[in-house]
Amino acid sequence: MVNHRVAFRKLGRTSSHRWSMLRTMVSQLIQHERIETTLPKAKELRRVADNVVQLGKEGTLAARRRAAAVVRTDEVLHKVFSELADRYRERAGGYTRVLATRIRQGDAATMAYIELIDRPNELRECRPPKTPPPERRPMAPWARSYLGRWWAPYQERKGNQVHDNATPANSSSLEDGSAQDTALPCK
Repeated sequence: MVNHRVAFRKLGRTSSHRWSMLRTMVSQLIQHERIETTLPKAKELRRVADNVVQLGKEGTLAARRRAAAVVRTDEVLHKVFSELADRYRERAGGYTRVLATRIRQGDAATMAYIELIDRPNELRECRPPKTPPPERRPMAPWARSYLGRWWAPYQERKGNQVHDNATPANSSSLEDGSAQDTALPCK
């Protein structure tokens, strides 16, 4: 069943418990710059952490107060507004990376690392910008004629001429005029 118009994951917790957990996880993520958690928690944490880093980039007093409502300690708040704001000054978004790692032994939950990008000792480096694919050469005439036989409609294949009074190739009449039984025998 699809949950329409649900904007977030509930994670099996009440709203106060969920928000408390996310606040703690954001603070730990910013402090250590990489944490391991379950995959759904990491995906929810990514939304909150990116918003906190964005507030740090704004740098206003109002943004500092909004970020202070999320993070747990003053040291983390200071790191957001000084170190992370400088690190991500040129980046427009996507400050975290989620990497699925393993299946947890006890309950078979999918575990994942969530980490801040552009930091030392990253698990995976950022991908370079994509290069455009090379331009395709035109198709050779022999390939065009060979492949055209299979892609064309049946009447156009192998030089078949379509006439108004012509019968299809799998018709029920033979050349001598007798009818041909095309049905499969019943078992």
